[in-house]
Amino acid sequence: MTNILPKIIFMGTPEFAVPILEKLANSEYKPVAVFCAPDKPVGRKQTLTPPPVKVLAQKYSIPVFQPKDKIELASQLKTINYQLVITAAYGLIFPKDILDAPQYGCINVHPSLLPKYRGPSPIQAAILNGDAVTGVTIYKMDEQIDHGAIMAYRQSLIANRKITTPELSSELSKLGADLLLKILPDWLAGKITPAPQDDSRVTFTKIIKKEDGKIDWQKSAQEIERQIRAYTPWPGSYSQIANGQLLIVKILEAEISDTSAGKRPGEVFLTANNGLAVQTGNGALVIKKLQLEGGKSLSAQDLLRGHKEIIGILLQ
Repeated sequence: MTNILPKIIFMGTPEFAVPILEKLANSEYKPVAVFCAPDKPVGRKQTLTPPPVKVLAQKYSIPVFQPKDKIELASQLKTINYQLVITAAYGLIFPKDILDAPQYGCINVHPSLLPKYRGPSPIQAAILNGDAVTGVTIYKMDEQIDHGAIMAYRQSLIANRKITTPELSSELSKLGADLLLKILPDWLAGKITPAPQDDSRVTFTKIIKKEDGKIDWQKSAQEIERQIRAYTPWPGSYSQIANGQLLIVKILEAEISDTSAGKRPGEVFLTANNGLAVQTGNGALVIKKLQLEGGKSLSAQDLLRGHKEIIGILLQ
């Protein structure tokens, strides 16, 4: 490795990418440019909002590019002198000409132990499946999704069995940032030989859609409780109350109960301790926090004080 450090471009968009960019920005590897998705309308008022990575890049006075597609990305890259691309949750699959352009390649920080959980939702998948161990993988990118040869990985125990997607994302992002800074000198010095992934062990994750958040009360209490944590904050986990009209209720926090009340799956009832519970296909969920459509977050007890009629209702 020469004494002249390469010029680095960082690409990422959501909160997961923020700690990684911040670590780079405060090191000798500060990027010369940052690429992220375009600003998007957010909230009921559809306020045009910059992605978290853009906000951080501006804090460090790093030029920001927001291409709409791969054609625009390729065009903007031609205006920059760079030798390495680092990505984290950027979302675009690069064609060969972009992958081959930088001297030190394109590398990605991925929040799973590849080849497990390739694709867009590895953090949610780990929570949904009740995994006890997860981790981060840094790999050299190729033309397939999360397929490239592995440069380094680090395991992480999911000690908090009540962890939510934002919490696990934060933990893995910081872990990935530390690992990245540790291996960069060796990568630039040519001391790391990436190892091909074992394709026989591959699993894939999917793009999460709003309808994935609808609760199926025929599932077990354990499965639904995991879903609630995995789909926090989006798309959330919701059900419907048939009461003249369909009212959506979002479950924000719940605990598993072994209560066998002889109820139908989806039926709301009170526990012996006056807790608000819903019967599932196996066991029950004791609801701690929820939100009625158009309303604010409420504790279950606050809801009961104003809506005792919910007892006995069947959630759909």
